[in-house]
Amino acid sequence: MNADKVSLRDWIAVLGGVLGAFMAVLDIQITNASLSDIEGGLSASSDQGSWISTAYLVAEIVVIPLTGWLSRVFSLRVYLIVNTVLFLIFSMLCGTASSLTEMILFRVGQGFTGGVLIPTALTIILSKLPPARQPVGLAMFGVTATFAPAIGPTIGGWLTDTWSWHWIFFINVIPALAVIGAVWYGIAREKMQLHLLKNGDWWGILFMAAGLGSLIAMLEEGEEKAWFTTEWIRYAAATAAIAIPTFIIIELVRREPFLNLRLLARRGFGASSLLGLVMGLGLYGSVYLLPVYLGQVQGYDALQIGEVVMWAGAPQLLIIPFVPMIMKRVDARLLVAFGFLLFGVSCVMNGYMSPLTAGPELRLPQLVRALGQPFIIVPLSSLATGGLARADQAQGSALFNMFRNLGGSLGIAMLSTFTTMREHYHFDIISQRLTITSPDVHAWLDHAANLLIARGTPIGLASQQALGELASLVRSQAYTMTYGDCFFGMGVVLIGSIVLLALVPRPKAGGAVAAH
Repeated sequence: MNADKVSLRDWIAVLGGVLGAFMAVLDIQITNASLSDIEGGLSASSDQGSWISTAYLVAEIVVIPLTGWLSRVFSLRVYLIVNTVLFLIFSMLCGTASSLTEMILFRVGQGFTGGVLIPTALTIILSKLPPARQPVGLAMFGVTATFAPAIGPTIGGWLTDTWSWHWIFFINVIPALAVIGAVWYGIAREKMQLHLLKNGDWWGILFMAAGLGSLIAMLEEGEEKAWFTTEWIRYAAATAAIAIPTFIIIELVRREPFLNLRLLARRGFGASSLLGLVMGLGLYGSVYLLPVYLGQVQGYDALQIGEVVMWAGAPQLLIIPFVPMIMKRVDARLLVAFGFLLFGVSCVMNGYMSPLTAGPELRLPQLVRALGQPFIIVPLSSLATGGLARADQAQGSALFNMFRNLGGSLGIAMLSTFTTMREHYHFDIISQRLTITSPDVHAWLDHAANLLIARGTPIGLASQQALGELASLVRSQAYTMTYGDCFFGMGVVLIGSIVLLALVPRPKAGGAVAAH
């Protein structure tokens, strides 16, 4: 009997898990390009509307670490089906929300249930496929991790422009039903272990939820709320500072923790998880920066933004199928290094943008990014989980995905703060050089004022409007330089993180890391 043979039923289970993860990751980013439309439909300000994304992320980051333990309690089959059904219900409710309060509440529900779908997909791949076939499953998982965030704004922008923002959520109906059917058929019934609830690590769960939830809320909303000048941000920071260390201590000293943090002490898994954090920073950071730049500097609408962002997504579908074959012949660490190098180079290329840099000029960096990302997630997932015992794979999957998502939140928060700081810096520097006494500035203002007067603008008002136009140009230049700084810095971090691969043990043939 061929030990590497995989039954059709197992492949259907894998496909169902991957489709569920794709759907959940897609919903993180799908609202980004259409956020202004959603805010308008719910009569919400941009400050209030930011919670539409934050609510999902907070709930998701809290539930991901719980998934390994809860899938043991309720059985993987039941836990996954129930959460997929609930995810579908909350998606429909989001599409029918009539107020911001309703939307935030339903997005929390989406996050709590969607967060389950991400690590369980990796668990199914590792449990259903033999080592020789796991690179194929990991390549499928790679589509969810890198392609879904890149294509999310494109799909969201197209749905909003073609129909309405409500369809961003209604689109989940068909894939959710497909996931339910695939899991129902593909995963065998298992006996639930409800007795585990009696001796559950409830203090660890409580401090984890309070700490991570507060941290993500603070990171996502800090810049909008002027950080520690806002009272609830200070409370969130204090809660995170107390709860997270307490959670870590509980998990390290408890005999049966719900999340085995000791796995991070394993050299290969710990280094791979840190690389996953850096990957999340770059992945979600780039998907965050580019739409903001295109909307703010170039004046692009949701559909135009989506058309630019898709150049980092669509080509991945052509590359990812070849990664498993390459992994059989090339050290997975070299592939990860190659992927991080290309990803970093693409960001450095964006570091030299000008106000004329728009869609056509951004295609080459996007294509370089699309080439690099598949060579990160697929072999990195193999390096992270390949050396874990079967009993540790569910928790390893949860930890690895938690680090990736945490990296995304940390990256967006840092980039948001850095953007504000650098924009002020560049604006001040440019303004200091453009003095009203400069002959070139004076000539430009006279020319602009004369054009306005020729169009019928009163002489006194024309001079003021000319000054306003100059200030607007300076602001646009400052923002362009700022986003260039952000991309450049992100590229340096991505390339520099390659040194962490020195800590990862040499993988066995096929990409799996030698067991510890």
